[in-house]
Amino acid sequence: MTSAPVSRRRLLAPLLAALAMFGPFAIDTIFPAFPAIAAQMRASPLAMQQTISAYLIAYALMSLAHGPLSDALGRRRVILVGVVVFTLASIGCALSGTIQALLAFRMLQGVSAGAGLIVGRAIIRDCFDGVEAQRLMSTVSMIFGVAPAIAPITGGWVVAVAHWSTIFWLLAGFALLLFFACLAWLPETHPPERRSRLSPRELAATYQSIAKDRAFLPLALAGTLNFNAMWVYISSAPAFVLGLLGLDTQHFAWLFIPAISGMMLGAFLSGRVAGRLTAAATVRLGYAIMLAATALNLLLVLVFPMPRLPWSVLPIGLHAIGIGINFPTLTLLLLDRFPNHRGAVSSVQAFISLVLSAAIAGVLSPLLSDSALKLAAGAALSTLLGFAAWRAYRRIERNA
Repeated sequence: MTSAPVSRRRLLAPLLAALAMFGPFAIDTIFPAFPAIAAQMRASPLAMQQTISAYLIAYALMSLAHGPLSDALGRRRVILVGVVVFTLASIGCALSGTIQALLAFRMLQGVSAGAGLIVGRAIIRDCFDGVEAQRLMSTVSMIFGVAPAIAPITGGWVVAVAHWSTIFWLLAGFALLLFFACLAWLPETHPPERRSRLSPRELAATYQSIAKDRAFLPLALAGTLNFNAMWVYISSAPAFVLGLLGLDTQHFAWLFIPAISGMMLGAFLSGRVAGRLTAAATVRLGYAIMLAATALNLLLVLVFPMPRLPWSVLPIGLHAIGIGINFPTLTLLLLDRFPNHRGAVSSVQAFISLVLSAAIAGVLSPLLSDSALKLAAGAALSTLLGFAAWRAYRRIERNA
């Protein structure tokens, strides 16, 4: 535990949640602007979908560096540089006149956006242990959960009254305000005496030790595939909301509010059961909810082949509750496997998650988004694979 003043630690939850908001804001806010951007830049639907996958691929690749850099240079420095780069990248997106330029600056956004989320997880574990760590992780998740809910709604109203570039100007302004907030209130939680050397050999050795840990990959996949079941719908939001549900750009809330409200409720429940349920019992509770939501979703799709409100979005919200319950516990289990390299562990976790998310957004989403049944089946498969990964992790732990 660090010597950061108690008054500063109380600011960690909202500050780290705000830093983690870069990711969903940079993705979800522009969904309602897809038609306007495509019309101005004469971009195809596939090219517009690549504005998501290009961002996520860059995010994933750079995520492998954010954590180790913070292990070697300190958490605060890496976050501050990341916020500055994100600000400049958002300005570049706002000024883009071609789809090629937009894709380039979207990649630069992806390079920088992960610093707050990835390093923030390590900061939580630097400062707190056990129950307190789970409660803070749950609080951050609950506050962070507001972002994906309000991002597409904000984007929809901005597009209704202003040029699409205003979305990126707002992102730049948010990042700039957060930079000054970090200067004032973000403590350094990883002191010099605990830092690792920054060298390719040390980094390779760290990643090799993580890769050799038999329990790491199934544990990481358990958390990632849980979220990807909902990401199937989020990455297909324009097709699901505008096409299948037949709504307009001001009604993305029908998808995002149930999803994110569910995650926030799940995170709240995770904090409440901290210290009362074991980690395994908490994860079992989350999976019971997610599997029930999966079955309900498939049943409703078969009963109502044409998507309709509210039935088509209620299972998504229920599934999100299970995600919110499981995420803090699964993340802490991962971080605790390598206490001296929490930044690197957080990086690998983010890399795995983002590679799968980018594949879904760039490849699977265009194949699934024309049918409610296909979307439900894709979400069900992701949930079942996540549950299988959790069971594999439990077997490894019992035999260790």
